[in-house]
Amino acid sequence: MADLKIKIFKNNESDPDTTITIPGKVLEVAQKLIPKQAAEALQEKGIDINELVELSNKSDVQGTIIEIEEHKKKEKVIISIE
Repeated sequence: MADLKIKIFKNNESDPDTTITIPGKVLEVAQKLIPKQAAEALQEKGIDINELVELSNKSDVQGTIIEIEEHKKKEKVIISIE
């Protein structure tokens, strides 16, 4: 199982302000630990945690799978499987 990586960029910087790595082996458990409010916020952006877990189980899926840019906030979030 691959790792899930979430990178948050602010103010159009080329380096991420925050990087979150969830190791593949704990991803299934981690999805159960995500607060309901956070999961709902991801759902509002069209991100399904369960689908991310399924994708991480597939050996042929790698790289960026979701990229969200909020131009007014000057923020970008990249979710990738590595």
